[in-house]
Amino acid sequence: MADKQKDQRQQEPQQSVLAKAMITGFTGGVLWSGLGAIAYYFNFTEVSSASFIFRSFWQTDWTGTWLAEILAVLIVGILSLGTALLYYLVLKKRNGIWPGVFFGLGLWAFVFLLLTPIFPAIPTFLELNSDTWVTTVCLFILYGVFIGYSISYEYREFNETLNSYSNEGRI
Repeated sequence: MADKQKDQRQQEPQQSVLAKAMITGFTGGVLWSGLGAIAYYFNFTEVSSASFIFRSFWQTDWTGTWLAEILAVLIVGILSLGTALLYYLVLKKRNGIWPGVFFGLGLWAFVFLLLTPIFPAIPTFLELNSDTWVTTVCLFILYGVFIGYSISYEYREFNETLNSYSNEGRI
């Protein structure tokens, strides 16, 4: 059994933890902003990715279309690379759900308290309704937990694999 696992590890190309963190960041950005777009469509929230990215700068017809929403979701995925890098640099060694929860809450506060004055198409924090607060807080927490668990898990797995290789060499 141990030989089979060792052979499998040797066959799989080793990808760096940082590269996996970047993939996780893009995937998380697309997944959770996509769910945010669905929440916007069903009126659970007053803001969408396209609101932040496009409607604040261009007031044209196409910014209200699904094409704008899909493009905005992809842009959020790209911006999420930076978020994943931040988590990787600061919190990768933290295990459990709480680092991701607090990371998501911190991102939410950054976006909705600090960035909304920059984006004129987004109502201020106090102008948003409670449905928007609850929905977006939940989405950001889920995003943070997704990023946090994934990056911490890959970091831990990578280090355990390194330790098992070094222990095998000593035996």
